[in-house]
Amino acid sequence: MAKFQVNKSIQEINEKIKSGQAVVVTAEEMIDIVKKKGEVKAAQQVDVVTTGTFAPMCSSGAFINFGPVSPPIKASKVWLNDVLAYAGIAAVDIYIGATEPSEEDPLNKIYPGAFTYGGGHVIGDLVAGKAIKLRAEAYGTDCYPRRQYEKKIRLKNLNHAVLCNPRNAYQNYNCAVNLSKKTIYTYMGVLKPNAANANYSTSGQLSPLFNDPLYRTVGLGTRIFLGGAQGYVTWPGTQHRPRVDRGDNDTPLVPAGTLMVIGDLKQMDPRWLFGVSILGYGCSLAVGLGVPIPILDEEMARYTAVSDEELFAPIVDYSEDYPKGIGKTIDQVSYAKLKSGSFRFNGREVQAVPLSSLPRAREIAETLKKWISKGEFLLGEPQHFLPTV
Repeated sequence: MAKFQVNKSIQEINEKIKSGQAVVVTAEEMIDIVKKKGEVKAAQQVDVVTTGTFAPMCSSGAFINFGPVSPPIKASKVWLNDVLAYAGIAAVDIYIGATEPSEEDPLNKIYPGAFTYGGGHVIGDLVAGKAIKLRAEAYGTDCYPRRQYEKKIRLKNLNHAVLCNPRNAYQNYNCAVNLSKKTIYTYMGVLKPNAANANYSTSGQLSPLFNDPLYRTVGLGTRIFLGGAQGYVTWPGTQHRPRVDRGDNDTPLVPAGTLMVIGDLKQMDPRWLFGVSILGYGCSLAVGLGVPIPILDEEMARYTAVSDEELFAPIVDYSEDYPKGIGKTIDQVSYAKLKSGSFRFNGREVQAVPLSSLPRAREIAETLKKWISKGEFLLGEPQHFLPTV
């Protein structure tokens, strides 16, 4: 076990937050602090580093209870604004997935499909306070005799509504290119022929899991910024893959860790949660997410001082390799190069296009910083940490 000169606990940091004495900085601010003062002094001075990311996150959705209904109904099929929700949970419990398209959507029959409305849009409209048309069908039972039900619903009137996202906040992600001779439409956006553009979707040095690469402080019970409200990490996200190639700074060189997260939909803000349409691919949900990282020791100070120059995304061809399930890394590019707007690839300059919003990521980190500094947000102590193998 490593021995550190600085040793703090989450409980001690929370006491400092309560008394208004905690020093909180964003991940970008931490870079300069460690550069000027070194890891040990930075760890002594700083208590919490805040992070942020804002991007489409397909593996998202919401559990909703729309009851009670009289006479009662055991819904077998439910639509919200003509978007099918999963009703196989209980009588009036449903789950609406972010990527479910509207029932009448032509999909890619008219290529590339526009995917103008889907589950992510339903969730966004609910958070924005809009009325949603609920339609339910059932086969009828002795105890649940009703067979049809229709109603306009609003979030504030729902019995229960919880955002529950199985896989968010990817720790690193692909930089997508298209090496074919035709334009292709992917979940990474439109990719022009002959690698004329390269799309990426990570906030780099602000990204939550880049700042805790080995998941020392993140796990079940970690309190986070989610959709403009306080949420929680509930488990490793689906496709959590920690055992990957990593750099000398322990950050992964390919997609790795993910988070399963949950939060009260009724507390969320449409600025940080809304539906998006991805041309030729489908519907999704734009999610704002931020994780506070407690500085327990100098190693955590070093981890949270990672810069875009030290973080690398794998370049992957989405025209051949990715659809064949190969997904091999052609090359690597630093997030500093990506954020500059272009980089050298295959002998020429390629335009780099973000799907994630850096200004929004910064705003999330600053918001978390304010909440914690004011004593409005305490750190959640993980009961079970994310697995590292």
